[in-house]
Amino acid sequence: MVASALEIATTLALDPELMLLDEPTQGMGHEDVGRVVDLIRKVSANRTILMVEHNLSVVETLCDTLTVLQRGSVLAEGNYATVSKDPRVLEAYVGVEA
Repeated sequence: MVASALEIATTLALDPELMLLDEPTQGMGHEDVGRVVDLIRKVSANRTILMVEHNLSVVETLCDTLTVLQRGSVLAEGNYATVSKDPRVLEAYVGVEA
């Protein structure tokens, strides 16, 4: 948690309009994930956040729009409720046949 918070804080010092976050909750325990999610939510005010994240509860909590890629091409795009039920996404990432 401390490393992610420090990285976010040093980036905020530059007052960016866009922040790129790559797996900000990777390797964290459940207790720290919630804190980082709260921090990201706070710093997202008045800026765009582009995030790569595989923790679906984090994605569901934070993201307005999801873009799912497969082999470099857009497979699905939309809100979490729509994308998480897309048969192509389920087949590609969960192994459930469409």
